[in-house]
Amino acid sequence: MSTPDVIVVMGVAGTGKTTIGPLVAGALGVPYAEGDDFHPPANIAKMSAGIPLNDDDRGPWLDAIGAWARERAGRGGVVSSSALKRAYRDRLRAVAPGIVLLHLTGERALIEERMAERKGHFMPTALLDSQFATLEPPGADEAGVTVDVAGTPEEIAERAVAALHARDAADG
Repeated sequence: MSTPDVIVVMGVAGTGKTTIGPLVAGALGVPYAEGDDFHPPANIAKMSAGIPLNDDDRGPWLDAIGAWARERAGRGGVVSSSALKRAYRDRLRAVAPGIVLLHLTGERALIEERMAERKGHFMPTALLDSQFATLEPPGADEAGVTVDVAGTPEEIAERAVAALHARDAADG
């Protein structure tokens, strides 16, 4: 990419943000930050108990991710964040206006299957319905690309990088 954007890898739980994010960051030669690491302990406890987060819970988390993205502005980076609602993405953009979204999406059955296979993650499959109910896909006015999560992680990352390059080329 010609300009070092900060990419926010977004999508519902189980789309592979934690797997695809580092692969994309590596291909772009920029650092990766795991969005889950920005959660306060109370959020992790809540999700581990199968309780969905509310907007108040997400506020400090989004602010911390936004601060990381702002710090990386002009130097590039990739960070994962579900960023399910437009309001969440607007909050991120208020702190880091140049972010570019990489929306990972796919068939619910595939995502649920992948979630069920994960080991040691605090997000239970039971919360997937709430994730899909909350999801507001990025609008045409939001900078970014959407990539389907069918295939291997390497295939998904390759499609993501190609889509980001194509977006960058189209923006001139």
